Amino acid sequence: MAMTILRIVAILQGLGLMLGELYRSWGVDRPLMFWVDDQILGVLLVTSAILMAKDTFQRRAYFTAAWGFSAGMLYGSFFAKVYEPQDANAGNFDLGVLTFLIGWVFFVSCIGMAAAVLLPRQETATH
Repeated sequence: MAMTILRIVAILQGLGLMLGELYRSWGVDRPLMFWVDDQILGVLLVTSAILMAKDTFQRRAYFTAAWGFSAGMLYGSFFAKVYEPQDANAGNFDLGVLTFLIGWVFFVSCIGMAAAVLLPRQETATH
């Protein structure tokens, strides 16, 4: 049950990051590389969560790596906005709202990475 919830959170977070970055960047001429990274991050979270329907060692490693990649990418983004807000490009978001949202998904990513490592493997029925 806990892994199912974690998979749902990964899908929602991945899609949220992709759509949020699309909204943030729409029409404000942000460099492509700052848009693409969140798209890659979202794809990693969504595909790994889908693949975790069958819990194998390789799929668990991919799922954990997706959460770790998410935490790593969001770390710099969050703390740059906290400590150097004058340099932040919030795009179409209010900077305070954007900082909160990025902080939240960073926190969730850290929890997701730990949970992906610590949750017991799902037993699959064999016939």
